[in-house]
Order: sequence, then structure tokens, then C-alpha cells
Amino acid sequence: MPTPDSPASAPPTPPRSLRRIVAASLIGTTIEWYDFFLYGSAAALVFNKLFFPDSDPLVGTLLSFLTYAVGFAARPVGALVFGHYGDRLGRKKLLILSLLMMGGATCAIGLLPTHATVGSAAPVLLTALRLVQGFALGGEWGGAVLLVSEHGDARRRGFWASWPQTGAPAGQLLATGVLSALTATLSDDAFESWGWRVPFLLSGVLVLVGLWIRLSVDESPVFKAALARAEARKAATGGNEDTAEKMPLVAVLRDHWRDVLIAMGARMAENISYYVITAFVLVYATSDHVDLGKQTALNAVLIASAVHFAVIPAWGALSDRIGRRPVYLLGAVGVGAWAFPFFLLIDTKGFPALVLAVMVGLVFHGAMYAPQAAFFSEMFATRMRYSGASIGAQFSSVAAGAPAPLIATALLADYDSATPIALYVIAAALLTLVAVGVAKETRDRDLAAVEPTSAPSSGSATETEAEAAKRTARSASPR
Repeated sequence: MPTPDSPASAPPTPPRSLRRIVAASLIGTTIEWYDFFLYGSAAALVFNKLFFPDSDPLVGTLLSFLTYAVGFAARPVGALVFGHYGDRLGRKKLLILSLLMMGGATCAIGLLPTHATVGSAAPVLLTALRLVQGFALGGEWGGAVLLVSEHGDARRRGFWASWPQTGAPAGQLLATGVLSALTATLSDDAFESWGWRVPFLLSGVLVLVGLWIRLSVDESPVFKAALARAEARKAATGGNEDTAEKMPLVAVLRDHWRDVLIAMGARMAENISYYVITAFVLVYATSDHVDLGKQTALNAVLIASAVHFAVIPAWGALSDRIGRRPVYLLGAVGVGAWAFPFFLLIDTKGFPALVLAVMVGLVFHGAMYAPQAAFFSEMFATRMRYSGASIGAQFSSVAAGAPAPLIATALLADYDSATPIALYVIAAALLTLVAVGVAKETRDRDLAAVEPTSAPSSGSATETEAEAAKRTARSASPR
């Protein structure tokens, strides 16, 4: 297999440029996740009253989380569309589009009339904007992590690629921090009347900052090299493109279906545990079962998210030393083992115990989330990498993250106990252990490889794209 320094690989990006690219991806993902998590927090705290006021409080929360889940349903569609065009046109263009779509939808939510003003049209409009958010986020993740992975130093790919992953806790930190500040300074009536709109409208300012930074970075050198080789193959074959060039999705499902399934299974524990720990905890901690205040619950998530942000690069660096799989497996075992202690600590009704419960849960989550960017990127070939990584990551979100707060809330309503919720998290952890357990280690793979994990339709399993282009040209030349 070619080494990262072989001629087949793209030249390494200078450190200064790499840091700028990492910053662009991080700021962009932070804004995207801020928008997405802001909705989740608002769904747990006020949307049940503003958009579903005729329901029982817990039923209203369920309906509120149902609109939250709708955003996840749109993410696979975004993955398909953004993945297809990202593999054909480039990572940068699609990342700019996703940022504009997400920011526009979030600002629009801040301007929405409530049920008291327009009746049943309010939740319909809310759901429509949530669909736009989900569609945009479905295309954001794959492009952001690929832009860094394909620029980065191969020996430290896990570390550099983990930085866009810190956009999730950074967005959570920002969203929770703004909400926490507003709930601390405003009365409940003022917050429910107009205060909840402020963090949504702030997204417009953040999008302008993110857009300015993203416009300043270059396209992935690995993608540009692969695109040039594709054009050479097209010229050598008289302008005929193969299916992989026309439809990256077809090539992914043909050559990488096993990797897509592994990525989907790997995300089950990561996705479910995260939304139980950060979104459902706001419901559980403020319910009659525990009866802590909204401010207390928000502050606990705020502190834990800061720790989560700090540990993700450390886990990413560890994956460069010992491999992606060992770190990922450690995280899956950790969230499964922590499921019961998590709720037992919250049930003590003490703030330090609540912080500890959320913080440890997020540290274990980080062990899965940090290597995920490099792990998924290394599974797929360049001209189908955006599609493959996005499909594997986002299709699982429909079965994992989307219903997680909804299922957890329904289980609490039916059983008035955290035990079935803990078992739900443990079951997800077991599924992830199986998926990652059967995966191959990817740490030493060259991103210029045509088929990193499975035999290509022609040529050897270690053939690079450059070698494939030469072979195609030879086969097309007159004999």
C-alpha cells in the first residue's frame, strides 16, 4: 500500500494553511451545531408551551421532540444530495451552501409566530424550518471532516480531523450558554414571550463570520488531484464516464456497502448516548421525578460540554497512536457501563452529582466521536468519500439520534423510571461494539487509495487512483 509520502498521495498542506482550514471547519461546524442544538434545548424548555399549548405538559414535550426528530429525517436526504455534488464539484462549495441554509432556517425560527398568534400553522412552519436545518446538517458534517482529513498530515490525521468534531460541544456550549444567560436574567414570562427568540436571531451574525472564514480556504488537494485524474480518464476513454464518476452513490453501495453498514452501526451508541445525555437530561432533571430547576440543568450541560470540547482532540491524538478502533471501542463500553450510574447520580438531586453524571458520559462519548471523522474518511475512496461518509453517518441518525429523546421521554412517561432508558443506551452500546468489532483498522491507510477496504472492480486492492488512471489510459490506447 502506498505510504502517505508516496507520489500517489497529495502533497502535505503547510502547517499554517492547515490551521486555517481546521479553524474554518471548526467555526463552521460550531455554527451549524449551535443552530441544531439550540432547537433541541428550546424543544425541551419552551416549544411545548409555545407551539403545542393544548397538550398535557409531558405530551407537549413529546410533540416538541417529534418536530426535533423531523430534522434528523431530513439529514439522510441532505447526505445524499450534498454527498453527490460534493464528490463531483468539491467540498468547499457545498460547505458554504450548507452554512447559508442552516443559518437562514435558524433565523427564520426566531421570527416565527407562535400558536397563540396563528394557531396550528405555527407548528407546521416550525416543522418545515426544522426540515431545512436537518437537510443542511446532513451535508455539513461529511464536507467539514473531509476538508480537514484530506488536507492534514497523515500521521496526525486523527488529531486534526477531531477538531471539526469539537464543533458539536462548542455549539452545545454556545447554545446552552446563551439560553442559560437568558433564563438567568429574564423572568419566565419574558423568556417565553420574546427571550427565546434572541439566540435564534444571533445565528445570523455567526453565519456571516463563518462564511467569511470558509470563503478564505482552499479546496481539498486530494479532491483536486482525484478530479484531475478523473478528467484524464475521461479524455483517455473518449469522454465516457463510468458509473462511479456519474453517480458516486452507486459506487458507494456497490463497492463500500459493508463500510456504510459499519459506519451506521458505529454511530448507534455515539448518537443515542449523546442526545440522552444532553437533550433528554433537560427533561429528566426538570421533571417531577427529580424536580431540579431549568437553570440548574442548563448549567450542568454547560460545564460538561466544556470538558467534552477539551477531551475530543486528546482522544483523536490517542487514535493516531493506538488506532481508531481501540479508542472507539473504549467509548462504546464506557457509555454502556455508565448508563445506570448516570441516572442514579441525577436522582440524588444534587448539582455536583448532575454535573458529574453528564461530564463522565460526555467524556466516554468523546472517545467515539473524536476518531469517527478520520475513521469514516479512511473507509472510502476520494471520488465517493463525501457520499460514503455522509450516508454512513447520517442514515444512522434517523434510527439513533432522531428518536432518542422521544423514546427516552416516552419510556419515562410509561414506566416513571430511568431503568428502561438505561437499558436502551446499553443496547445501543452493544450494537456499536459489534459494528466496530468487525471493522478493519484504518489508521495507516492512504487517502489516495482507490479502494481502501474492499477489492475494486478492477485492479488490485492496493491500487492508487494515479495507478488506476494509468491503467485506464493504457487499456484505452490503440494496440
